[in-house]
Amino acid sequence: MKEKKLVANNKKARHDYFIEETYEAGIVLTGTEIKSVRQGKVSIKESYAKVENGELILYGMNISPYEQGNRFNAEPLRPRKLLLHKQEIRKLIGYTTQKGLTIVPLTMYINKEGLAKLDIGIARGKKNYDKREDIAKRDANRRMQQAIRR
Repeated sequence: MKEKKLVANNKKARHDYFIEETYEAGIVLTGTEIKSVRQGKVSIKESYAKVENGELILYGMNISPYEQGNRFNAEPLRPRKLLLHKQEIRKLIGYTTQKGLTIVPLTMYINKEGLAKLDIGIARGKKNYDKREDIAKRDANRRMQQAIRR
């Protein structure tokens, strides 16, 4: 069996932010939500996380309703609790109190035990010139690789 099945990827996060540190977090889902996640009907593009009352809460993640779920379907954009160790949450509180740092989800996947996991990152926002610099580096590397192949 595969190590993990990628369900959702947040490419925009790596484009818009410098990722300083990453953590693996579990996520609390209802029965129909996990079925929809296994079908890959998840979007984490516009989502972010906050620490509230000693718990990490994820906002803005869209899980489409499960077709056969009828009345058991949960609201697609509801806030969801993330599961981390207490000392990791304390670290995150320290990071988010610093100016300019936020918590963003990077990838969502199903691990080999069948559990939904989320890679979250401590992120610092990029300026426009940083983004242009990254694009220029990527283009230069691409051109070098093409020249080597020839």
